[in-house]
Amino acid sequence: MTRDLATPPLAGIVVVDFSELLPGPFFTQNLAELGARVIKIERPPHGDNVRRMGPGVFEAVNRGKQSLLVDLKDEAQRAEVRALIATADVVVESYRPGVMARLGLDAESLRAEFPRLVYVSLSGYGQQGPWADLPGHDINYLGAAGVLAVSGVPGGGPAQSFGLPVADLCGAMYALSSTLAALLQRQHTGQGQHLDVALADCALHWMNPRLGAWRSSGDADLAAQREATLVKAAYGAFLCRDGRHLSVAALEDHFWARLCEALDLSPYGDAAFRSHGARKKVAPAINARLAEALAALDADDAFALLQRHDVPVAPVVEPAALAALPQFAQRGKFEGDATLALVRYPVPMAGVVPGGLGGAPRLDSSRG
Repeated sequence: MTRDLATPPLAGIVVVDFSELLPGPFFTQNLAELGARVIKIERPPHGDNVRRMGPGVFEAVNRGKQSLLVDLKDEAQRAEVRALIATADVVVESYRPGVMARLGLDAESLRAEFPRLVYVSLSGYGQQGPWADLPGHDINYLGAAGVLAVSGVPGGGPAQSFGLPVADLCGAMYALSSTLAALLQRQHTGQGQHLDVALADCALHWMNPRLGAWRSSGDADLAAQREATLVKAAYGAFLCRDGRHLSVAALEDHFWARLCEALDLSPYGDAAFRSHGARKKVAPAINARLAEALAALDADDAFALLQRHDVPVAPVVEPAALAALPQFAQRGKFEGDATLALVRYPVPMAGVVPGGLGGAPRLDSSRG
């Protein structure tokens, strides 16, 4: 069957979504943005707990969905949901292992009846393993995967938090890519499958580049590795005279040479520091000198200067200023009619209409 390019990529795909909080809803909102019909199953009386965190949080990860309020402990209402699943391509759940089985809505039961179903289970540690039943949040999964250990403060302990829930969001993206692959595979096999998406596993996979760097260095000392990871010459956020910050990333030798053309970084602009290896040995001193140079300039002037010299540089933008940033405004990255400024799906695609997703659903809005 040939589709018109105006048809969204996932048009005709039906998703029954039992997930709550962040990872599952963010994943299924991406499915909705790509054209799937997503029916969000919510528990009475308040629905998804995120609704009580404020409309901005809920709307950020639930746009374009329908809502159905269902008491899954009620046999008649559970039968209603099962009938809905009979029409679905994808089921998503984020309960602890065993909860859906007690309701008769687990992957094994549903796929026995609906073999084409792609069933996605999102959890902290997966459906099997000694930690499968352990409760957790983002920081726990990052700790288990080694991310906290390689972050934090040089010479100090592990990171205490991040500005984004990294494990939650990376798990959502692995759920998305795996679901799309499973739907494509189903075209060849006629069969769906059960996807066991563990947030700790997903964060662990993102550790591969760091683990590779450790193997290459031959130094297994954690303090030394954290220092190497976190302290890089001419790489970081630097305070300017007007109180704003710029991010600078002159890692490569040619970018370092251009940075030295733009700013007086003596004595580190000398030939002795032209190689990355030489700069690495004195990275803290170089960064102190760069900080001194940028502290004498206003952020806009420093940004323009480094742009002219083709140095990797960008302002450190506060969330309240993101929607007005010319780069994002010109590319149409924000929903203009949302309750709050919310970001659209980042990759332009045929059939995906910018701003066409609509807002988050009212509780039980699908019941007419």
